[in-house]
Amino acid sequence: MFDIGFTELMIIAIVGLVVIGPERLPKVARTVGHMLGRLQRYVGDVKSDIQREMHLEDLKKLQKEMTDSARDLESGLRGQAAAVQADLDNTAKSVNSAVTGETTPKAVDTTAADAEAALKDAERAIAQTVADDIAAGHTPPPNDANQMALGLDNAAPADAPKESKA
Repeated sequence: MFDIGFTELMIIAIVGLVVIGPERLPKVARTVGHMLGRLQRYVGDVKSDIQREMHLEDLKKLQKEMTDSARDLESGLRGQAAAVQADLDNTAKSVNSAVTGETTPKAVDTTAADAEAALKDAERAIAQTVADDIAAGHTPPPNDANQMALGLDNAAPADAPKESKA
């Protein structure tokens, strides 16, 4: 606190001994020591109060930030949950209408119409390919050859035991 050296303390002690006297000097020193102790405790209490207030202020800021981020997270999750719920509801309606035969949703109508058009285009392409093959003189292979190529022939498997006619 103060920069007081040993010589300054000796000068203060000698002046105090002369001014106060040897009889009252111990009592005055004791009183000054008690007052310095109280002063130190008071300063310590003030410091701890200031630190506590600063810490409390930091905690309040942190609490506010956490509350704001939690609120933002909650609103984002609620929005996503609502979007997912709406998608699920639309899908359920589409499935229900497809199962019951109703075609009220436009998405189902367009999807069914697109699927029918694609199926008709594929049938036309297959018919055109077959017609081109016939015009070129190609004949389709017999069904047995297709089954043999796919391994679907009706013959017994090679590793099956053959029955002998006895």
